[in-house]
Amino acid sequence: MQIEQQLSTAVIAALKALYGADITAEQVQIQKTRPEFEGHLTIVVFPFLKISRKKPEDTAAEIGTWLTDHTPLVSAHNAVIGFLNLTIAPSLWRQMLADIDADPHYGLITPTAESPLVMIEYSSPNTNKPLHLGHVRNNLLDWSVAQIAEANGNRVVKTNIVNDRGIHICKSMLAWQKWGGGGTPETSGKKGDHLIGDYYVAFDKHYHEEVKDIKARLMAEGLDEETAETRAKAEAPLIVEAHDMLVRWEHGDKDVRDLWRKMNEWVYAGFDETYKALGVSFDKIYYESDTYLEGKSKVMEGLEKGLFYRRDDNSVWADLTADGLDEKLLLRSDGTSVYMTQDIGTAKLRFQDYPIDKMVYVVGNEQNYHFQVLSILLDKLGFSWGKDLVHFSYGMVELPNGKMKSREGTVVDADDLIATMIDSARQVMDEAGKNTDMSEQEKQNVARIVGLGALKYFLLKVDARKNMLFNPEESIDFNGNTGPFIQYTYARIRSILRKAADKGITLPAALPATECPISKKEEALIQRIADFRVAVAAAGKDYSPSGIAA
Repeated sequence: MQIEQQLSTAVIAALKALYGADITAEQVQIQKTRPEFEGHLTIVVFPFLKISRKKPEDTAAEIGTWLTDHTPLVSAHNAVIGFLNLTIAPSLWRQMLADIDADPHYGLITPTAESPLVMIEYSSPNTNKPLHLGHVRNNLLDWSVAQIAEANGNRVVKTNIVNDRGIHICKSMLAWQKWGGGGTPETSGKKGDHLIGDYYVAFDKHYHEEVKDIKARLMAEGLDEETAETRAKAEAPLIVEAHDMLVRWEHGDKDVRDLWRKMNEWVYAGFDETYKALGVSFDKIYYESDTYLEGKSKVMEGLEKGLFYRRDDNSVWADLTADGLDEKLLLRSDGTSVYMTQDIGTAKLRFQDYPIDKMVYVVGNEQNYHFQVLSILLDKLGFSWGKDLVHFSYGMVELPNGKMKSREGTVVDADDLIATMIDSARQVMDEAGKNTDMSEQEKQNVARIVGLGALKYFLLKVDARKNMLFNPEESIDFNGNTGPFIQYTYARIRSILRKAADKGITLPAALPATECPISKKEEALIQRIADFRVAVAAAGKDYSPSGIAA
């Protein structure tokens, strides 16, 4: 039993003995003693004043004296107004350390076949470009959230929805047809996702040139600038062709579908390499091309039930004004689907595939409204977990020189970032002379571990809900609150333990206090180690890897 649990039981007994009152464990508030006061743990006394009918300091003193006299837990106490600061007996800290050491899964709850099933969606890439820094934060946050959920006793299914269809995909396909010259990943020497991303950027470049020319012509004909730009964006030949390709795709045109499959396979192979480098994986991958029709089916079902309505232009909408939101488009006038339609279809398939108890979507905070709407729609459509779905909303990652824009080709590519982190780690290690006794293969492996450790820790230590500035140079530092510093400290600890073993030094689980005295610093360290259990539980409740990092 944890010290806090033992102390809670003792406080319940104290109030019964002193005042004849029965209270529950939930009424006992225990917190860490503030650094400026003597003690380890503090009891909040204010809730007990109605029971004792005495002043806060008198109530605290009486409870403290009872605990000191009647339990082996407390060796000293002091009262500060309505707070009772308690010093835990050294023997209890020694026993706690022994208990923790004896439990290889301390702080973790092992899931069982009856444990709740939590599905966690993350990554959600588009097949028109490679993964970038934003995806890296998404993947690492969600992988961590999945491990934390499992550590809190849940069964976990890690899932990905690949956005493999839509106008953005058609843009890359059209550009490859026009300017690709039949190039492939093999003939170009590029990863497939990078190759396709190049054509997405190329489309945008040529499209803007067309818009610029048409806008100038329309303004010369007398249109105002805003109207001219709106018309130019809609009438540019490239975007018209791209929309035509999307309609042909939705109608199953063989040539379009064959090209789409070929180019997507190139991208998937590239994604897999990046996921492997990051150390993340998925239990189930869904594809928008499979789910959008399911979504359209559910939307039509909702239309028949009167949950949605059709406008004069044939588009289908959900009126959510009664829910404090607005009206949401579910199907365009030409019958094509939108992201919301896809998410509804994906939810349907997932509910068929798994008995989901909770659904967690790890998606950036720019999609907060989207998931408010999705939760309401899923609930209306009868998904039991829809109303309580969790949108783990995280902040954007920015660089010292500003935001990333994929259409302009100015993103921080995930593969380049990983390579840079490994190279930087290798350079720091070479300059510090920390790898002179290693083979070249060992040097590269350690550089990979250190570089990726730096990247992962830097992204996870910040509260996920905040926007953050990623600075690679700061992350690779071997001093301070960084991954490499923690790794280096761990390596030093392992070295001490190896040397102790070589000298035959062992530490029995229990020794008399006279033979194994414990210092204040050691007490504080044991208390910090014990906090791991609390940190894991809090991280599971708040979906906050940063708590464990701290």
